[in-house]
Amino acid sequence: MTCTSLLSRRAQAALALVLLVTPAMAACKGGSAAGDGGTREGGGPSASASATGLPAPPDVAAPPADAVKTADGLASKVLTPGTGTDKPLPNDTVKVNYTGWTTDGKMFDSSVAPLQPGRKPQPADLALNRVIPGWTEGVGLMVVGEKRRLWIPQELAYAGKPGAPAGMLVFDIELLGITPGPRPPENVAAAPADAQKTADGLASVIMQPGTGKDHPGPNDGVKVNYSFWTPDGKLLDSSKEGMPIARAVTGMSDGWSEATQLMVTGEKRTFWVPAALGPKARPGGPPPPAQDTTMVIELVDILKGPKTPPDVKAPPADAVKTADGLATKVLTKGTGTTHPTASSRVQVNYAGWTTDGKMFDSSYARGEPATFGLGQVIPGWTEALQLMVEGEKRRVWIPEKLAYAGKPGAPAGMLVFEVELVKIMPGPPMGAPMMPPGMGGGMGGGMGGARPMPPPTSHP
Repeated sequence: MTCTSLLSRRAQAALALVLLVTPAMAACKGGSAAGDGGTREGGGPSASASATGLPAPPDVAAPPADAVKTADGLASKVLTPGTGTDKPLPNDTVKVNYTGWTTDGKMFDSSVAPLQPGRKPQPADLALNRVIPGWTEGVGLMVVGEKRRLWIPQELAYAGKPGAPAGMLVFDIELLGITPGPRPPENVAAAPADAQKTADGLASVIMQPGTGKDHPGPNDGVKVNYSFWTPDGKLLDSSKEGMPIARAVTGMSDGWSEATQLMVTGEKRTFWVPAALGPKARPGGPPPPAQDTTMVIELVDILKGPKTPPDVKAPPADAVKTADGLATKVLTKGTGTTHPTASSRVQVNYAGWTTDGKMFDSSYARGEPATFGLGQVIPGWTEALQLMVEGEKRRVWIPEKLAYAGKPGAPAGMLVFEVELVKIMPGPPMGAPMMPPGMGGGMGGGMGGARPMPPPTSHP
């Protein structure tokens, strides 16, 4: 992976966030020669900046006698008192100017005097729950307007991770602003005594009654505002404030599926999810941590999915079969006249089931069609879509040899899809050939990995 690809993940303060979170950036930077510049005690760029970075503080080798130390070894010294009164909390985002050095005086990162071509000096916006522990703790001691020097011991920095700056790190930081993050729900550690409980241990408290009457079903999607927490109040994931996101009811975790189906539109609940109802490992991925979690969910809308077909177990007598065993049935005639080819890109709405009637993937649950190249998907899809025209809807029975052919972690056996060809797209096909899980590997994985993904597997 190149440095450029790492930097492209964040439009604001990309290098800062990647450096503080991802040790791989240090290998790209190649020590201080690729550093960005530095802040002096005044917080602005020094006139002595050079290709090797700004000069280090005189006390870079060790904390001075007047530095204040915390119980875990973090040392800090106020350089300029602040004008604010509030201190940032671990889930907040802060706007900062900063520079970092190793104890031999080599600068390895800065926000104010960039040396990377094309990178302009600008403050960094950093989420305090996504940086090294010494930053979370040290910046949490500050108020807006304050400038502070931190001496961060290795165990609170990168803990010896290969490619990352080694040993104690020294930072000059100026706190410019605080954007409050989500606050842990009441009783985040454990459900209160009056919480409703299900037979398998899911507990919940209604925080805001709903206005709707219908509950989502297992084939539906939901538009939600959400946040996920550890019992000690650490934020795991959340939607952006005021920007609800579409998620599938099924396929993320048993706890999520059960929780969302208890709710009605307009309702807001806190759920306490035992580890046994948490996410399962995804094919080819590491197992998620087994931990209890607390979820806050506001159900904004229900995205209705199709009903499970009555003939999901086997193709009916009126289905048309091809020579290789693919069976299809036209449900709605199309309005187009052109068929896609094996190299076409198409936009489709679809849902897929195993023959026991369990839905495993759906674009309806994400609230938008999927776009992909016919060379990216399982052979049964490539063949079936070429039979269709725009506006047509078909039910397709795909034998295992034309689906995932027994690949570990992928849906097994014959698969049944309802597919609506929305549009044959102009231009070349997208991306590389699709591999499992992809279509059918989890609700939200989408075609070729181009669709929105569910929350990380460490969350419900």
